[in-house]
Amino acid sequence: MFANRTLNLRSVEAIGYDMDYTLIPYRTDEWEAAAFAHAVLELGRQGVSVDGLRFEPDAYIQGLVIDLDLGNLLKATRFGYVIQGMHGTTKLSFDELRRAYSDVVVDLAEPRFRFLNTLFSISEASLYAQLVDRLDDGSLVGDRHAPMGYDELYRLVSGSIDKVHQTGALKSEIISDPDRFCSLDDETARTLLDQRLAGKRLLLITNSEWTYTQPMMRYAFDRAVADEIAGGTWRDLFDIVVVAAAKPRFFSTTEPSFRMVDPARGLFIPHHGPYAEGEVYHGGCAAVVEQSLGLAGDQILYVGDHLFGDVHVTKSLVRWRTALILREIEAEILDAASFADDEVVLRDMMVGKIDLETQLSQARLDAARAGSRRSDEIDRLYGEISRLDDKITPLAIRSGSLGNATWGPLMRAGNDKSLFARQVEKYADVYTSRVANFGARTPYAYLRAARTNLPHDPVG
Repeated sequence: MFANRTLNLRSVEAIGYDMDYTLIPYRTDEWEAAAFAHAVLELGRQGVSVDGLRFEPDAYIQGLVIDLDLGNLLKATRFGYVIQGMHGTTKLSFDELRRAYSDVVVDLAEPRFRFLNTLFSISEASLYAQLVDRLDDGSLVGDRHAPMGYDELYRLVSGSIDKVHQTGALKSEIISDPDRFCSLDDETARTLLDQRLAGKRLLLITNSEWTYTQPMMRYAFDRAVADEIAGGTWRDLFDIVVVAAAKPRFFSTTEPSFRMVDPARGLFIPHHGPYAEGEVYHGGCAAVVEQSLGLAGDQILYVGDHLFGDVHVTKSLVRWRTALILREIEAEILDAASFADDEVVLRDMMVGKIDLETQLSQARLDAARAGSRRSDEIDRLYGEISRLDDKITPLAIRSGSLGNATWGPLMRAGNDKSLFARQVEKYADVYTSRVANFGARTPYAYLRAARTNLPHDPVG
């Protein structure tokens, strides 16, 4: 558990959970490969050239930005400066990046940029990048589409992905073979049961429809719950269940339209007033949650995997406490641990290089004052720095390749935090790789934010 802002779980009265990629962790390569395949079929029906398109899950990560003006995928620092990029499937060189972005700061509020802030974006990024190549070489579409730019192409790709998520074919495939798509952790059920024992009121708030939520939650939790509660089911974990929540609008609207769901028949029942405990609802809003529970603001914690739909708007608009699920952080922590000894060596060498550069600067100034540009001392220092660089370079390259082989670590951009990390820092009170980690800390934990370092703080 990693805290950006101190969170006292004892003061939290209710905890809301997202379902997909939060309570139910998916195998990203399988889930997104299936979404990719269904989106390819949809695009093919629209006249797009799709033969030979391949899903490459390891080539993309969440936290990238699509530049709709130039058709590029970008990785930026927390300040919005671009440090890596691809045009289509081709990596952009340093000179190409400098020409395109030397005077550009990535601002997520600008319509030019689209932020890929969920694991559901992996298939979208893979599809868009390959189709940019086809748009460039003129092989993308036939007569069924007017000439398009990179922004129109993005809307075409995004629309096909959205349609796949909204229609039943992909979800039916997942329901029919959940073992293929899911990677369950039985400790998740134990965590929720412990939270209930500690007096927390639990909510399920998901964008999925009841017809998908019911079988997936039954698959993921019924067995584990029955081991603890005789005859129990996943419904015994939650005080209120909200499906088809339409997040992020769920957190922004104050005039909700919602109905009760008859779980046995899957039919809608007219409903007025607050949510009733123990029932299932289709739609609604955060204001109804607060009214129903008699709670508000920081008394409620919401846990989800979507940086914008689950965390950003929740923190910004209703001031609930927020927790972000980042499954891929586990692999990054393991990578960092394997590099820990070399990291110490790299840092020591960088400190040595800084000292040599300081000496070189002074030597150059001394030479200039003496009316010269060169000296034996200057040549010596240049030589030492060059030899040190030869040692630093392979370690620096390895450090930059931790995490994803193409884009590096999710939370870092070179020596700086990534733009994604900045969004996590700004909107998520805490982040962790899986819900079960809350169980390891217990419902009574006091999650303290670490003291942050400033550039002028003493080292050591």
